[in-house]
Amino acid sequence: MLVSVRDTQRAKVYDAEQLVRGMFDRADEHGGRTVELYGSHLTLPIERRFASVDSVQSYADKVLALNWVRGQWDRAGTAVRVRSRAGATAAHYEVDDAVLAVPLHTGSRGWALRELVILHELAHHLEPNVGSVAPHGPEFCARYLELVDGIIGPEAALVLRATMLGCGVRLG
Repeated sequence: MLVSVRDTQRAKVYDAEQLVRGMFDRADEHGGRTVELYGSHLTLPIERRFASVDSVQSYADKVLALNWVRGQWDRAGTAVRVRSRAGATAAHYEVDDAVLAVPLHTGSRGWALRELVILHELAHHLEPNVGSVAPHGPEFCARYLELVDGIIGPEAALVLRATMLGCGVRLG
């Protein structure tokens, strides 16, 4: 697929996501779910983790079947197929075939087999104007934040939104 709009904030979105995933990881490692964000204390919700392509597929199917997701985005009616991806550095979405490709475990870590990553890729799937907007532009960010808010929870969306803004991401 040829994208005609430059993706100027991709690196900023990825930087913000890495920081947020780190917050969730540290919360899991230390057994406490409370984090401080700009002077406020928030309790992070549980972020789902996945064990296999099949579990990611089941999750993606359930997200796309949610009434509010179907009511918001026409593309939710288009099924997505999840497959494993060679390499360990990135998950990605293939718009031409509606395929979500995720790297599986590398050693003992499955960094991409987590809810934030899968919701990011589903936000790409739900894009109604492929090619006319930047893949990680303000429209994508708004859609991604709405998914995180409605599925993981408003605290997760607040952390992601504040971190995105702190990294210089423009939101729609």
